[in-house]
Amino acid sequence: MSRKMHKIYVHIVNNCSSFIGAPLYLTGTFNNWSPDHLYVGEIPEIGESITVELPEVQEGDLELKMSRGSWGSLSTSGSGRLEGAHMTTVSADSEVFLTIESWRDLFPKSTASKHVHVLAEDFYFPKLNVYKKVWIYLPQNYLKDDRHYPVIYMHDGQHLFDEATSTGRAGPIEWMVDETIDGAITPSIVVAVAHDEDYEVRKEEYMVHVGEELSTAKGWWYLDDLVHRLKPYVDRQYRTLMDPLNTALVGSSLGGLVSIYAGLKYPEVFGVIGAFSPSIWMDEENLYAYASKELFNGGDKHRDQELYFYVGSREIKRRIGATEVNMGEDLTRYHLWLEPHFKGKLSLAINSEGKHGAIYWQGAFRRFYTYWENKINSFKHKNIHYECK
Repeated sequence: MSRKMHKIYVHIVNNCSSFIGAPLYLTGTFNNWSPDHLYVGEIPEIGESITVELPEVQEGDLELKMSRGSWGSLSTSGSGRLEGAHMTTVSADSEVFLTIESWRDLFPKSTASKHVHVLAEDFYFPKLNVYKKVWIYLPQNYLKDDRHYPVIYMHDGQHLFDEATSTGRAGPIEWMVDETIDGAITPSIVVAVAHDEDYEVRKEEYMVHVGEELSTAKGWWYLDDLVHRLKPYVDRQYRTLMDPLNTALVGSSLGGLVSIYAGLKYPEVFGVIGAFSPSIWMDEENLYAYASKELFNGGDKHRDQELYFYVGSREIKRRIGATEVNMGEDLTRYHLWLEPHFKGKLSLAINSEGKHGAIYWQGAFRRFYTYWENKINSFKHKNIHYECK
């Protein structure tokens, strides 16, 4: 049954002195986040407003962003940061109030901190037979001391540090990984690997099994390259704590799924797995089968490993054929299944309002990093010391 349609009146107040009289646009769920933003009028004088009518908006969640016609000219906070969409629930004809504080293109294009560097523009992954860009975040005092640091490896590197390289269905939003660690008490190195710009290739590289929608899966090759090519290089070139207790792998969506597989196959490498909103629905039967094989026959090799899961309760995906998948239910079910079988430590964080996207993974990473700090600091309190080999 089709959902009812309603009129939404959007009142937009301007608090920014720039671009007065320029064309003003809206985009959002009402136009399926089309890059062809909807022209709604001209930017008014400071303190003045315009009202826009969206005549046919479906009942349910409505998300909106303002722009001057492109993702590069989105409205921002007064400090220039892109924020999440304005959200409301539509159940009748109603009003929405938005405020223009500033514009993204009034600020520097890059938002990466000075501690983020390009490790390599074209790092070779031999199993995949591809070259990938890799970034590295080095702690603030890395060049001032001789300490060795724990390391977090992460997928989808272009979305982690910088709005200039991040992309998304609702515009560029970065995870703010660098800002999170800049403000943390316990520093870490982060190694971030770019995904392929072709999302179908990304899917091939993050999936370890073929399926109805995928004829080629290269995920095992990708993980082999992480473990046997990239990590040894990083350990040789940088002052890292190389043991699994100080090595994490973190990813979201398909990156979360491939991280779960990495933890199952390589517990001697990755002592902590951070899987945010993993796409279990894309490989559910194979995941349970592989986990059963590794956990039932693996002895105690996962005993010291920790799995940290995050998901939003409102993460809904549609399969081919229009059937809906609740990713929160998928992950909760997998977590419950693991409890009697996994000999390490399990953690599950659920955001009751969370949807699938980078604006939610910002917060998820901040919570994960607090968890990671507590883990690292617990080693210090036990007087455990690890040296670079």
